[in-house]
Amino acid sequence: MAFKKLILGAAALAGIALGATLPANAYIVCDRDGDDCWHSEARYHAPGVTFEYHPDDWYFHRHWDGDRYHWRDYHEGRGYYRNGVWITL
Repeated sequence: MAFKKLILGAAALAGIALGATLPANAYIVCDRDGDDCWHSEARYHAPGVTFEYHPDDWYFHRHWDGDRYHWRDYHEGRGYYRNGVWITL
């Protein structure tokens, strides 16, 4: 019984350690024209709309002042920004 608990405990710790090392799914999404960029946790597809997906750290490597990209706040739910307005899918 004690050996079984030890094995189960070791397996649980291994699972936690593995989960902590996996990268989170986070993206910076920009519309095709680069007018609007925002943070997203998933890739969405909208009919007739094209997005650029960048790794989450891409945000920190940008110079946002005077750039063609415009940063928008995180928005809850499925959708995208168009000309600064959130469009819900």
